[in-house]
Amino acid sequence: MMGMVRNQNSANTGKLVAQTTNLANLIDYQEGSIVSRTIIDKKAGTLTLFAFDEGQGLSEHTAPYDALVYILDGEADIVISGKHIQLKKGEMTIMPANEPHALKAVTRFKMLLTMIHS
Repeated sequence: MMGMVRNQNSANTGKLVAQTTNLANLIDYQEGSIVSRTIIDKKAGTLTLFAFDEGQGLSEHTAPYDALVYILDGEADIVISGKHIQLKKGEMTIMPANEPHALKAVTRFKMLLTMIHS
């Protein structure tokens, strides 16, 4: 991990139920950091928002579950098993379970990470 990951308060998640919400507005950028906010955390899976400042990233790691990355703002470089994928606002990819992957902010970006536990 390059920058510090800061978790924004997710205690107000109940206020999101049955409401219209702009996901990108639920998380803010912080200079030199990666910010996260958990939206849903259930046994079946999680939804987490991330905001990466430019140049910040997560070093190569694996996860035991498939994960969908959807870019809400900005541009990211994602490496999955050595393959570079450039994603911009409105684009997504799936990171397969147990495959090494890393993320880096080409520009600062926000993403929704959907992880399905199975």
